[in-house]
Amino acid sequence: MSLRLYDTYSRAVQEFTPRRGGEVSIYICGPTVVVPPHVGQLRCQVGFDVLARWMEYLGCRVTLCRNVTDMEDMILRRAFTENVPWWLIAEDNYRSFFYAYDLLNCLPPTVEPRATGHVLEMIELIEELIKARHAYVSDGDVYFSVSSFPEYGRLSRQRREHIRLPGEPGAGKRDPSDFALWKRAKPGEPFWQTPWGEGRPGWHLQCSVMARKYLGREFDIHAGGAHLIFPHHENEIAQSRAAGDRFARFWLHGGTVTRGGEKIHKSADSPFSLARVLADVRPIELRYYLATPHYRSDLEFSRTALRDAAAAFRRIEGFALRASHRLPHAAPAAEVPAEFAAAMNNDLNVPRGLTVVWAAVNDGNRALAAGDEEGLADAYTRLRAMLGVLGLDPLDERWARRRARDARLEGTALALADLVTGLADTARARGDDALADRLLAQVGVAMSGVRPHRDETGCPPASVAG
Repeated sequence: MSLRLYDTYSRAVQEFTPRRGGEVSIYICGPTVVVPPHVGQLRCQVGFDVLARWMEYLGCRVTLCRNVTDMEDMILRRAFTENVPWWLIAEDNYRSFFYAYDLLNCLPPTVEPRATGHVLEMIELIEELIKARHAYVSDGDVYFSVSSFPEYGRLSRQRREHIRLPGEPGAGKRDPSDFALWKRAKPGEPFWQTPWGEGRPGWHLQCSVMARKYLGREFDIHAGGAHLIFPHHENEIAQSRAAGDRFARFWLHGGTVTRGGEKIHKSADSPFSLARVLADVRPIELRYYLATPHYRSDLEFSRTALRDAAAAFRRIEGFALRASHRLPHAAPAAEVPAEFAAAMNNDLNVPRGLTVVWAAVNDGNRALAAGDEEGLADAYTRLRAMLGVLGLDPLDERWARRRARDARLEGTALALADLVTGLADTARARGDDALADRLLAQVGVAMSGVRPHRDETGCPPASVAG
């Protein structure tokens, strides 16, 4: 395998070789299910979905563990504010994330553990750390002693004496940089019985336990957003290695989605939520927008850039659909072009790989114009091989099925709109202008979220254009 990946821990692009032959183990920090997903969270998951797809293309068997944080301070605060059960908030938002990943064609993980299902293992890990003198109990809380782990700060390149952990309680700490493994229960909070009293696990502990359980004490890749480097991933390394685990061999971090230079934050009514963004573009177009920048780069979100990306993808899609009509039995090529493979093997350089994608589109369009069936087949099959790796092949069964369903729904909506418009004309003809206006207003509201069906050229049909 000639794949090279940027490892945050070493701050270098390194040759990647799986621990066990053709098997690759990947842990991805999944969502904290406090509100529905926004594009920042989804961008990271789409980027690492491309990683898993590329590993599979290289012939590896991928074991992908993506956790669900369903017990965390933000969830409890929202439950208290809204006076609803914490588990209901977690479950509702978990379903939103599950739907979003499927909508954007992310491969399902091998295992998707929830934090609340692994509390007993968390208690066991804390007991290991206390016994090894890496943790201590303080009035029902349990803290990790950062001074007991000399390597602390290496991932984030911070000096221990300068570290102050945000959001960590401090009354019982021996040192300001120590972090909570276990939190004593407050009135009204969920709790578990432990040797230290009633309480609940800290956030950082959860990933260490689930990674160990499903991937072992040493695994290949730990991935997540760059905002998790400190303190979350730094703390994971400390508690896992202090317990004797080798833990992750490679640390991969995805870039941040920003707006006005500021990171997009979680909120229940975010203007960057999946539902709001999909008012402008289709899911496959959003995936193109999120997947095609380099996964480590920051992405400044804008509606204009999103619509431009959607228009660009429709050009790719338009050629693929036209070619499929000429070559209905042609399958994707068995191998991607060498230039595309070289780009992907160089730390998943998707932007460089896109130049090869566009070259195939241009070659194919020229072949179509010239009636060159052999050239068309070559361009079309290599294009689909590359798009398959990116999860963007519009002829893939999942996208094709969704496209057909959307076309049917849009056709039904347009037919109903015509019917109601006819009723409005009838009402106006008999002098009932108020009813006619109300009917037409309802048509406008109903059709505001319906995008005209596009044919294979990427343009609206003449009957609904304009």
